[in-house]
Amino acid sequence: MKILVLNAGSSSQKSCLYDLDILPSHPPQPIWAAGIDWTVNPDYGVLTVKAQGIKQEINLSSQDRPAAIARMLDTLVTGETKVLANFADISIVGHRVVHGGTEYSQATMITPPVKETIKKLIPLAPSHNPAHLEGIEAIEQVFGDVAQVAVFDTAFHRSIPPESSLYPIPYQWSELGIRRYGFHGTSHQYCSQRAAELLGKPLESLKMVICHLGNGASLSAVKGGKSIDTTMGFTPLEGLMMGTRSGSIDPGILIYLEREY
Repeated sequence: MKILVLNAGSSSQKSCLYDLDILPSHPPQPIWAAGIDWTVNPDYGVLTVKAQGIKQEINLSSQDRPAAIARMLDTLVTGETKVLANFADISIVGHRVVHGGTEYSQATMITPPVKETIKKLIPLAPSHNPAHLEGIEAIEQVFGDVAQVAVFDTAFHRSIPPESSLYPIPYQWSELGIRRYGFHGTSHQYCSQRAAELLGKPLESLKMVICHLGNGASLSAVKGGKSIDTTMGFTPLEGLMMGTRSGSIDPGILIYLEREY
């Protein structure tokens, strides 16, 4: 079974194709991998494709993202990086989606209502959810009615109890959706499962602190395989200092600067 995975970000698009007969216990090697970097030039993106022992780098004609994704997908079935006879060989397409709100606690088949929810949550993830929708719609245009699945970064943290997920604010604000959602959930979930495997202990017996460290960074507390707290909150801005985010700061700083300067 061939599975295509898309990970759309605010500044990049990463994709891999896997050929799997059974679900492996460790990450398999893709038979095709591609990425688009939108930061190299303000006028176009750069597409890099690796397959069949070949690496290609292609300057795209514009910053038109849907067209760029279609060009990327074309390298699956044409040229030196061709690994498929046609797109019909792909059984399912998976998308990493940053924000699923409170609606989704697990991987979900993408339907029109799911797409509408991803769109509704754009104000909470304005740099990411629009890119996810572009990827989903590009697959629809190129592949037709192939099955698509959304894997939400917020889903793993849906198990955080109210005493940790709710802010000390008027409760009616919480009813408006202002709460700690948490992010990087797919990473935190995988790391907790892999740590249990390396320790040779049942995941259900462990209490762990998981660190997702990179340009975006977060910590989570995981008990018995479930997230019970995390550093990111209502948006990915809260928590640790990151590459382009301050992380949590004393709100009194803003009041002081406004008052004194």
